[in-house]
Amino acid sequence: MAVPMAASSLVVWMLLTLPLVSGFYLPGVAPLDLAQGDKVQVKVNKLTSTKTQLPYEYYSLDYCKPKKVENMAENLGEVLRGDRIENSPYVFKMKVNEQCKIVCKTKLSEKSAKIFKERIKYDYRVNMILDNLPVAMVNTESRIKIYDRGFPVGQTLSLSDVKNEEKKVDLKYFIFNHLSFVVSYHQDPVSTDSRIVGFEVAPHSVKHEYGTWEDEKTKLKTCNPAQKVTVPGHQAPQEVVADGEIIFTYDVKFVPSDVKWASRWDTYLLSQDDQIHWFSIINSLMIVLFLSGMVAMIMMRTLHRDISNYNQLDTLEEAQEETGWKLVHGDVFRPPINAGLLCAYVGTGVQFLGMTVVTMIFALFGFLSPANRGGLMTAMLLLWVFMGLFAGYSSARLYKQFKGTDWKLNTLKTAFMFPGAVFVVFFILNAIIWGQKSSGAIPFTTMIALVLLWFGISVPLVFVGSYFGFKKPAVDDPVRTNKIPRQVPEQAWYMQPVFSILIGGILPFGAVFIELFFILTSIWLNKFYYIFGFLFLVFLILVVTCAEITIVLCYFQLCSEDYNWWWRAYFTAGSSALYLFLYAAFYFFTKLDITKVVSGILYFGYMLIISYSFFVLTGTMGFYACYWFVRTIYAAVKID
Repeated sequence: MAVPMAASSLVVWMLLTLPLVSGFYLPGVAPLDLAQGDKVQVKVNKLTSTKTQLPYEYYSLDYCKPKKVENMAENLGEVLRGDRIENSPYVFKMKVNEQCKIVCKTKLSEKSAKIFKERIKYDYRVNMILDNLPVAMVNTESRIKIYDRGFPVGQTLSLSDVKNEEKKVDLKYFIFNHLSFVVSYHQDPVSTDSRIVGFEVAPHSVKHEYGTWEDEKTKLKTCNPAQKVTVPGHQAPQEVVADGEIIFTYDVKFVPSDVKWASRWDTYLLSQDDQIHWFSIINSLMIVLFLSGMVAMIMMRTLHRDISNYNQLDTLEEAQEETGWKLVHGDVFRPPINAGLLCAYVGTGVQFLGMTVVTMIFALFGFLSPANRGGLMTAMLLLWVFMGLFAGYSSARLYKQFKGTDWKLNTLKTAFMFPGAVFVVFFILNAIIWGQKSSGAIPFTTMIALVLLWFGISVPLVFVGSYFGFKKPAVDDPVRTNKIPRQVPEQAWYMQPVFSILIGGILPFGAVFIELFFILTSIWLNKFYYIFGFLFLVFLILVVTCAEITIVLCYFQLCSEDYNWWWRAYFTAGSSALYLFLYAAFYFFTKLDITKVVSGILYFGYMLIISYSFFVLTGTMGFYACYWFVRTIYAAVKID
């Protein structure tokens, strides 16, 4: 009865938390009050492309530079994301509209022109920041106002597009050298100060013409408000050619807005896919209710009947004729093969579970604001490090139950096995990115900081947790373990480990795969994802699904007189990671437009790390559910 009630409680809880589901957040930073004429600095961030997944610094292109370029990265998460925030020559004056403002004139070398063409070819986008708001273009294809992050470096046109000819020839590359900015502000009703609440851009390609060059005072023929020549107009586009001259210009227009400062991120985070998210929740709930019915039937009917029958067996002859899961009571708590490895994996899974739950709770209540770039990654990294305490404790408790004695070796496995494997893959991928001269490569100093977090905080905490976990007395098993192992009878084909494990992973993956699509889109297509309410609900459903499918298959396994359940319980729920990786491969070939081999290696490398992490997380949840189930049923029967 408890399991169906839990599923019903989950539905009620969903309705109660409905206001949080759509993505609640706190502003995250203090507002900046600006008076008319105050200077506002535009910062520049990395160049990004969904076709290569290799970010580059803004000034890797021959753009206009300020007198001194300063790095303005604020936290570890920004560096790990490849953000390279720097100052720029774009400086606005609050509420002061400007047109045809000249930034600089540059002459492209052959190398610069080649790099510009390559960035345009792979659809790189420029990212700028004003008062902590990223620049965005309004999506003209949407019925409601939705933003696309950044703006393209340029565009390609065939000669037929340029000269209106039918015959197609080679592509020509044109740079967006004129930017039309629109800055929205909310007026303070009490004072004359204002707060910036929007930052939009419309890029244009203009081949500027002029008489005499006088730096910023030059009078342009192609953009002159005094002569009512504005952009966009009928100007020729600016082609990217070696030794070609490019003049960078911009307009800025300040417009009042009713949007309050605390809600200025709403348009950035607006989603048209709420109905799909709800479909995902309902789909997952159907799986949970189906599994809950099966578990309820097993617990209330079959198990209740089995326990009643077993407890009524009085004579020796009756006891010898017993069948089913009670037969293996003398072996069911026998330590498995590679028990120390299992302890390390379970400890790491607890570390992941703690990090995930705390991160989602903080995000659910709006503490991980989108205004705090890199905040989510920084929080996850620090929580992972500090959760090492629980990893060591849970690993040591299980290790002591297995009658292990070398707790220090077990602790070393817990502290180094998973992070070591991930670090090796991460280091190889970082070397590949570094070879591409991308800003996504982690600097050496940051790599040192990560190693110090690992060895200086995480490892000692794992040892502290292991010390206290091993110091406590071992958990007593509800039944005694026989000295001689019982022979496992030959199993039916559908009860073979590989088949049952692969079947077990389908339902947990099915509960999350729709939401997984949006997460992958956020990671690889440079979209905002801030619907942590939906994600938290899906995570709860995942926990219940992993627990229930593992319990069901574990019961069938014990009824087949196979007592080797420890590792199989872990792999049953953990096998959902295999389906996650296969789905990632499907997503790569159907949704992404990646053609570079290096970019493909990076994609599958990072998805391998994510899938491995998902295996550890789901495997641990399934293991503990099965562990509780086995202890409960064997504690309920009388064993002579």
